[in-house]
Amino acid sequence: MKKSDYTDLFHTGFSLDPKRTGLLVIDMQYATACRQTGLGKLLTESGQEELGSYRFDRIEQWVIPNISTLLSLFRTNRLKVIYVTIGSQLPDYSDLAPHLKSLAEAVGNRKGLPSHEILRELKPEQGEWIVNKTTMSAFNSSPIDSVLRSGGIEYLVFTGVSTNSCIEGTARDAADKGYRCVIAEDACGAGSQKLHEATLENFGRLLGRVEKTETIIRELQEHSGL
Repeated sequence: MKKSDYTDLFHTGFSLDPKRTGLLVIDMQYATACRQTGLGKLLTESGQEELGSYRFDRIEQWVIPNISTLLSLFRTNRLKVIYVTIGSQLPDYSDLAPHLKSLAEAVGNRKGLPSHEILRELKPEQGEWIVNKTTMSAFNSSPIDSVLRSGGIEYLVFTGVSTNSCIEGTARDAADKGYRCVIAEDACGAGSQKLHEATLENFGRLLGRVEKTETIIRELQEHSGL
């Protein structure tokens, strides 16, 4: 088969090992992943609801349902689930990276406030890890690396929002640290289709894999008899 990109010559393939695979659910919070609260509410009240239409349509129609499907598989088979949240842990939001502070303040994304909570549809179960970050990449401001390594995790499945920011940042750093990464493309969302697709195309060139939810589930089942 003819190669379409020179990186095809160097992209090493891999298959997920269920016992060493973790499902990452990133930033699925009321702050920016819900049409009725946080960012969604802010846009509606300012008469700019259309700016969030694509984002929230995708979250409701694709992201939440597909994350739920993956959660069901991982929980039924006692595989690792890790939630990542973003938000300040200080009253004045001073612990956030400067480019994130104004948005967090505007939507009240601070630990202890409703906007910081994870969507009830995807609520963590007892025993599932939750780590909070104050930067786009969880590896820059949370203990996620030590959490994953202590749990024997070497493979990561990425879901949540936003594809082009917190998912991309965390997945890039994970790949650089030696984790084998798969982005579940239909369980992620961004502010536009263009941003979503550009990120996936670039990530899939060399950093990791981009797959649909059904493909990920089939692979995990085939490799473990789930």
